[in-house]
Amino acid sequence: MKTSRPTLPAVSPSRFKRHGFTLVELLVVIAIIATLIGLLLPAVQSVREASRRSSCANNMRQVALGLTMFHDAKKTLPPGYVSAFDSSGNDTGPGWGWAAHILPQVEQASLFSQINLRAPIEATGSSAPRESGIATFLCPSDTAPSPTFAVGPRDRTGSLTATKCLVAAANYIGSFGVGEPGIDGDGVFYRDSNVRFKDVTDGLSHTLMVGERSFRHAESTWVGAVTGAGQAPTPGSTMGLQVNNASNFVLGHTGESYSGPAGPTEINNFTSPHVGGCVFGFVDGHTSFLGSSVDYDTYKALSTRAKGDTTSGDN
Repeated sequence: MKTSRPTLPAVSPSRFKRHGFTLVELLVVIAIIATLIGLLLPAVQSVREASRRSSCANNMRQVALGLTMFHDAKKTLPPGYVSAFDSSGNDTGPGWGWAAHILPQVEQASLFSQINLRAPIEATGSSAPRESGIATFLCPSDTAPSPTFAVGPRDRTGSLTATKCLVAAANYIGSFGVGEPGIDGDGVFYRDSNVRFKDVTDGLSHTLMVGERSFRHAESTWVGAVTGAGQAPTPGSTMGLQVNNASNFVLGHTGESYSGPAGPTEINNFTSPHVGGCVFGFVDGHTSFLGSSVDYDTYKALSTRAKGDTTSGDN
């Protein structure tokens, strides 16, 4: 017996007609996506910068702890830079700076073994170590030249008149104090300095030891003060025409008003690529982010080792 199949009703093709986006709808979707991306990107960039600033603080902490370890071993902090001088007080070298002396304390003993601290930085035999980049001495947020930059005498416009040598870049410089970096600073680093913790009578936790300098403004190196060279603004910076002596490659000062990363008035200031301030290492080994709104008298007081000036807890 045959069973008949039910007859399905005819379906009109128009009932399943597909509808696409209209141009207006598509433009609205694109606009919404663009707005969301616009809102998301600053947040992503902010998170990335926070991470980079944290890495910078960690590098600074390693440097500060390396300096305290050096003091534990030698009973003194390393010299800001080492140099003999002529009858007029001009540096005659060799010029190796504080960071070169603490290489064994920051896990760079192999590199330190290549350095002859009695030979000039610019000597041919010093080329391999002086051109070696060290990640611990670099801020991840900055745009330091890689791997090296040229140093030498400069004319009054800041242009190189000759190249003495190439040196590796760095972002962390020693605290000279308030005056112009060079000899007899009131901070913890200067020419041939040998400051001991007991000399820091203003308090180890209230005295700056190292701070940042951004290559967006000026040059610095971990190597030292290359005798006869001059420090100048980074090409393209807004610093204007300035030339400083070689000690400024490794030392900074608080002699001008502090504005953090924005608008430094001199190339030998502490500056930073971070928003709102700079990372500093203190003599006791701790690090801190000093905001650009910090009181200027407090900032200067933090840079001196034995002036008897005080800083309040609020500042």
